[in-house]
Amino acid sequence: MQFAGWEMPVRFGGIIAESKAVRTNAGLFDVSHMGRVEIRGEGAGKLLDRVLSVQASRMRIGRARYNVICDESGGIIDDCIVYRLGGERFLLVPNASNTDTVLAWLDRWTQGLESVQIANLTAETAMIACQGPNAAALLQQLADYDLSKLRPFRAASATVNGAKSYLARTGYTGEDGFEIMLTAEAAPDLWSALVKLGASSCGLGARDVLRLEAGLLLHGNDMSADVNPYEAALDRFVDPDREEYVAGGALREIRDSAPSRRIVGFSMLERGIARHDYAILDGEGRATIGRVTSGGPSPTLDMNIGLGYVQIRFAELATRISIEIRGRPTAAEIVALPFYRRSRSA
Repeated sequence: MQFAGWEMPVRFGGIIAESKAVRTNAGLFDVSHMGRVEIRGEGAGKLLDRVLSVQASRMRIGRARYNVICDESGGIIDDCIVYRLGGERFLLVPNASNTDTVLAWLDRWTQGLESVQIANLTAETAMIACQGPNAAALLQQLADYDLSKLRPFRAASATVNGAKSYLARTGYTGEDGFEIMLTAEAAPDLWSALVKLGASSCGLGARDVLRLEAGLLLHGNDMSADVNPYEAALDRFVDPDREEYVAGGALREIRDSAPSRRIVGFSMLERGIARHDYAILDGEGRATIGRVTSGGPSPTLDMNIGLGYVQIRFAELATRISIEIRGRPTAAEIVALPFYRRSRSA
């Protein structure tokens, strides 16, 4: 399928089989469509402190942090991961469809920082995600770096399958795993080598199933510029009390006034699959209290699950709600996120 100018595989075999492979062994995802933007030069950290919801200038080298980029009213332009590559050298990984928007937003706030250089490396590099309980064991056979020393949300330079790479212990599936960034030319050989070692090729379908089970939001579905991080339950990734932060004033006001809606997870109590933009009703199935943002079957948990925004008074755990499916109220219940949590012994 076409996505943000990229040709993306929805599946290689079957979505359920690919999802199971990631939960029990290791799966591969080509996530080269995600942006890779390098920000370097004196003032690079200061620029990122202006636009990111976290303080990048205080990050240690080799660390990664999840964050959101908000506009001046507090709406979420994108969510991304920032890596500190060196002293005044960072890598930002935005979502594919938002890369140009993020580049324009960065450029807007570079005033007074003439030495900052911003380079879009997306086309000349690739990114492969290897995810699952056996991901480390498989990848270690190709890497010259001791992966046991790389903790979650850490990153390091390494040679992988003979190619210079940047390895990050991050992902979007709820499993342990790695994202490998390397030249576009070296990526096909790495993919083939990992498949030969036993990893399964996986497409966008499995990735969406896995991220939903893990309770991870998708920009464009579960958040947008019409949603702020407090509504999206991402406030733990926001530090609004910084004078240099362009969204700080708006976010402080939102925080202090408390949001009127909140994203929740729910499981279906009756047969039916919740889909994007379905109405969420109260427990009696009468009044509309919100909208579904993501939903579908969970093959791992053998139930139908979903995410959506509801009025704040309906956001408590165990609250009974209904999802309007084909004109019929179908019973559901607010549950804790994530839906799936991997065993730490795995």
